Amino acid sequence: MTRGFLALTKLKLTKPKMKIQKKRKPKTLQTSTEQDQDSNFAFNLKQTSTPSLTHLPIQPLGNLLLGPNCRTNLRDTGLGNLYRLSDDLLLDILSLLGATDLAVFSAASKSAYVFSSHDPLWRSLVLSNFDGQFSFIQSWKCTYINSLTGKPPSMPKSLKIANFYSDYLFQSYLCANMEFKPEWLKRDNIQRRRGISVEDFISCFEEPNKPVLLEGCIDTWPAIKKWTRGYLLETCSGTEFAVGPVKMPLEKYFQYSDSVQEERPLYLFDPKFADKVTQLGSDYDVPVYFREDLFSVLEKERPDHRWIIMGPAGSGSSFHVDPNSTSAWNAVITGSKKWILFPPEVVPPGVHPSPDGAEVACPVSIMEWFMNFYGSCRDWEKRPVECVCKAGEVIFVPNGWWHLVINLEESIAITQNYVSRRNLLNVLDFLKKPNASVLVSGTNDRINLHDKFKNAIDAKYPGLINQLKLKAEEKASKQKKMTFWESAADSNSGGFKFSL
Repeated sequence: MTRGFLALTKLKLTKPKMKIQKKRKPKTLQTSTEQDQDSNFAFNLKQTSTPSLTHLPIQPLGNLLLGPNCRTNLRDTGLGNLYRLSDDLLLDILSLLGATDLAVFSAASKSAYVFSSHDPLWRSLVLSNFDGQFSFIQSWKCTYINSLTGKPPSMPKSLKIANFYSDYLFQSYLCANMEFKPEWLKRDNIQRRRGISVEDFISCFEEPNKPVLLEGCIDTWPAIKKWTRGYLLETCSGTEFAVGPVKMPLEKYFQYSDSVQEERPLYLFDPKFADKVTQLGSDYDVPVYFREDLFSVLEKERPDHRWIIMGPAGSGSSFHVDPNSTSAWNAVITGSKKWILFPPEVVPPGVHPSPDGAEVACPVSIMEWFMNFYGSCRDWEKRPVECVCKAGEVIFVPNGWWHLVINLEESIAITQNYVSRRNLLNVLDFLKKPNASVLVSGTNDRINLHDKFKNAIDAKYPGLINQLKLKAEEKASKQKKMTFWESAADSNSGGFKFSL
């Protein structure tokens, strides 16, 4: 579905704390499936202590189409000839304007005011004009004006807006303000292990390329007890971290994350954190399962491979495959994360990778994917692997797996990508693809990375690559010799097994 899905649903906005739901017929018995489908149209909104000055009374188009009285849509009457443009196209055009031109356009009509107040437009202006040197106040529009003038704006008292209907703008508001639905947390079908040996991890999960959630393997990390806000602010004082396209000190980022309520919150995702603050690198150690990291032979020339991750509830990463065909592990230090993973051969619904894999088109936000696509996965033969990874737990993400992650609360995590013997050939094949200059990431020398890595492996581990190739050929040969019934059994399983 697209952002027009609300057009067929009768929704009514009342107070900040509200429930938006599809009208039901009284005294009608429903099956569990029908109840699940009906619940897809019900959403609880978060309560806000300080409502945004840029929040305007925008309603979904269904309120106009299904309303008792046929009313005129202010959206169309206030745009003149621009009413023919779709909402997303109009916003794309407005994103080309500077703040002054955007303010001039907002004075043209009430409809123009609504569109020019769309907060993502002002987010781009803040990030491009003030870098990370801003203090977030209520909304991005307020933040821009405050950063420019030193005074937050006030809503014009005489401006009253009513009968404005737009599915696109309403869903943007809805995704920013709705609570995560309980039914999106029910399914937890990942395999969990505690105290598993390295040998069992390799044979049961790394070799067959299957995800697993590991418990108890980071209990001794100093970070588990030490990484409070106070400790991080003191330890990282004066240090700026990568936050989206800008760099921010932790103090300003926490100020932002405490007050923001938007569709795609900025995510602190820094690959140089241990170089910037060496103490952070000393507060954790690589779990025993992932200590064979062949990319380490490149020493300082290796691609980016470890990150500290921080973000408020609702922040996260939309569907992607980890860089350079590496595998990864992600350890949650505080908070909790919802994970959804699809095997390499299954592209998630709503996700459209380019033929060469260089680009991925997906829904605007993570919440939009859950609203519009999550329910369609329930009847798939190859359903996604799902889990909630909590503080003290580690998830293993095999190479090539599509995955989406969303923070259910404010969370801090460490993640690292690595290459072991089980994945070395895949990585080498990936690095020598014809479009490696586009696909390879985390390094300035994308074209030569393959040769550098292969030569370093040959120097430190002579004959290893040939051994792995021979082993892979033997494995492929055995698979070709499978009997008819073995082949049929493998076909039924889809080559993809996990416990439900």
